[in-house]
Amino acid sequence: MTANSPTVIAAKRSLNWRVVDIVVASVLGVACGFVFLGWNAVGYAWFEVMDAVTPGLGGFAAGIWLLGGVLGGLIIRKPGAAIYVEALAATVSAVLGSQWGIGTLYSGLAQGLGVEIVLAVFLYRKFGLGISALAGVGAGWGAFVLELFTSGNLARSFEFKVIYFTTLSVSGAILAGVLGFFVVKALAKTGALDRFAVGREQRV
Repeated sequence: MTANSPTVIAAKRSLNWRVVDIVVASVLGVACGFVFLGWNAVGYAWFEVMDAVTPGLGGFAAGIWLLGGVLGGLIIRKPGAAIYVEALAATVSAVLGSQWGIGTLYSGLAQGLGVEIVLAVFLYRKFGLGISALAGVGAGWGAFVLELFTSGNLARSFEFKVIYFTTLSVSGAILAGVLGFFVVKALAKTGALDRFAVGREQRV
């Protein structure tokens, strides 16, 4: 058994936050905030076009806004990481001019919570592609529940709710979950995440 074997890595695992966890999570949050800011224009235009075709299809465009929590959860692998990264990214986006203002922060909290719930179900021990996709779905569900009450969606038709729920789930799974998984793997291969389990796993 080598020092970097999966068994030894798991044995060394701790859910306590380190200084490096806070620093990297903060960098991720700020970086994702700038990504969100750019997507606010591109993604919202896509959202509007899709919603004009069939109300609810706009959910397909939402996945990029769900990415921060997935990245935070997959890299830091500790309770609170997904909420921290997603909420910080939303705060950066809001401060720099998001058209939704303070509502952006509420979205970040809800989406991050959705990721946390999925990771908590697996006790923060499983972080494969399937779990990442589920985490993206969880972020989408968080957004869906919040928007029932903040965007007036509760009063909209049942058909709209079904379509929007489905498209948010699919977009979350692909644009946040699957994309996030491969972004993390690419970062890990560069050596940038060697202080984290996901980085050490690349050398096993």
